[in-house]
Amino acid sequence: MISPSETPRLRVEHLRTVFRLADGRDAAAVDDVSFDIGAGETLGLVGESGSGKSVTALSIIRLVSAPGRIASGRVELDGRNLLDLDEGAMRHVRGRRIGFVFQEPMVALDPVYTIGYQIAETLAVHGLARGAAARARAVELLDAVRVPDPARRARDYPHQLSGGLRQRAMIALAIAADPTLVIADEPTTALDVTVQAEILELLRDMRRKLSLSMLLITHDLGIIAMMADRVAVMYAGRIVEQAPVDRLFAAPAHPYTRGLMASIPGAQPGRQLTAIPGSVPAIGQAGVGCAFAPRCPDRFEPCGERAPSITVVDAGHDVRCFLNEPAMRPTGRGRP
Repeated sequence: MISPSETPRLRVEHLRTVFRLADGRDAAAVDDVSFDIGAGETLGLVGESGSGKSVTALSIIRLVSAPGRIASGRVELDGRNLLDLDEGAMRHVRGRRIGFVFQEPMVALDPVYTIGYQIAETLAVHGLARGAAARARAVELLDAVRVPDPARRARDYPHQLSGGLRQRAMIALAIAADPTLVIADEPTTALDVTVQAEILELLRDMRRKLSLSMLLITHDLGIIAMMADRVAVMYAGRIVEQAPVDRLFAAPAHPYTRGLMASIPGAQPGRQLTAIPGSVPAIGQAGVGCAFAPRCPDRFEPCGERAPSITVVDAGHDVRCFLNEPAMRPTGRGRP
């Protein structure tokens, strides 16, 4: 947890990112999102597909495509608001200060250039190395992320690598310019279980060796338990609960968080898998109340009328839910 006197590596405050709909309305995909990440800390951002996790990540590095735009908020990296920078200054931040591991490296990597060339070009763009020195450093980076025979693989094109090796190459690109923060967006998507474990261990090793801060985006609570120091649970564009990872698993305060945990395979051996009914509302269709209310087993009168505010449950643990507001809580329900 970040102490009050410590400046966080990344601070996101009241971030709102909207998309223009066909009817002319602006609908929020990221709505009043705030969180901090300290130096050397990993924050896990978890939620179902469509919750706004990836749009949050793209907003941080200002790569939201039209018809989307950042409407308001602050994104501070080491105290500097990235939303105030012009595009030239922002290009220096991407890669050099913030590394990004995309969920599908086959899309993120350029298919017409070799892996080694792409890493060397990243080094050259940021003025870190050129020519033979950049090519040699590319091989070193591939070796650092445990790519076998890195000198040969540096000459390969993305399609010549397996999914696991492409993801390792993506991580090498992300750390090439020695960033202080890495954003990993679903880094193990479409990989088999054995390769997933290897990639996660690699990320953990890189974080330790390079003293990286990390925003880890996933829908998998098992990955969160393994990798994160703190957790932010996201639903329909809002963070509905934040807590240290141990606290969240021991005493989840939001019905959505409890539903996610109940749906983990093997959580209750011998019992049928529990699923949350319904689905995340489409952008612009969440209604005026709590967005989770239509799916919530604990909903009561105020849930459909207005959105809940943030309630502090314990130090470092807060939640957006009427069940945790003492003045609103119905008899016999609320925080476990």
